[in-house]
Amino acid sequence: MDVNANDKLWNEDRNNKFRNADFQYLLAELCEMYPNKVVFSTSFNIEDQVITHFIAMGRYPVEIFTLDTGRMFQETYNVWSATEKKYGIKITSYFPDAKEVEELVKKQGINGFYESVENRKECCHVRKIQTLQRALKNKKVWITGVRSEHSEYRKYMNLFEWDDKFQIIKFNPLIHWTTEEVMDCIRKNDIPYNSLYDKGFKSIGCAPCTRAIKEGEPYRSGRWWWENSEEGKKECGLHLK
Repeated sequence: MDVNANDKLWNEDRNNKFRNADFQYLLAELCEMYPNKVVFSTSFNIEDQVITHFIAMGRYPVEIFTLDTGRMFQETYNVWSATEKKYGIKITSYFPDAKEVEELVKKQGINGFYESVENRKECCHVRKIQTLQRALKNKKVWITGVRSEHSEYRKYMNLFEWDDKFQIIKFNPLIHWTTEEVMDCIRKNDIPYNSLYDKGFKSIGCAPCTRAIKEGEPYRSGRWWWENSEEGKKECGLHLK
């Protein structure tokens, strides 16, 4: 990917300047600076639904895509469909390489990710990371729904970051939003959201890897709950530096 040296300065020079700037103002600026090079990855969680709302209502030239791992909840597909209908848009789906998945299942078994952290990370790599690499190819800006409340690790992420792994500017517009602010925006704008939230789910990923959480549990404790690891390390690898 052709990377301009100035792109890397976003993390250093822009975070303080734009910390309190309006999301739509920043989105318009990015689209002007990098025409047809700005993309948004949605997993249809509440943060992503708010971002989709702003992009769709403003008709910004941003491709909205999702990584369909093949193991998603039916409720996730339902909110995907409802979102397209409400806003009159089409969300691009990227699927993992079929041969890679076949080899993974042959090696691990269909639920091999339960057996070790290494197996789970390999599954995430095949179904998500390699797929994301294709989705971000030749793009300049990657918009995400990451928030600082999600985990101890994400608490230290910024509004703008340079992602060296994917060689792209990462824009986290809701990084400083609270859960209450996100849900308030959803209610006020009648934004479709995943019905699993009403059943105690918070961070929703693949169906075999996600469970509802109890009151007081960390936000991402429902992800890979069988692993004996610190909550802040519960990442699939998409957002790890």
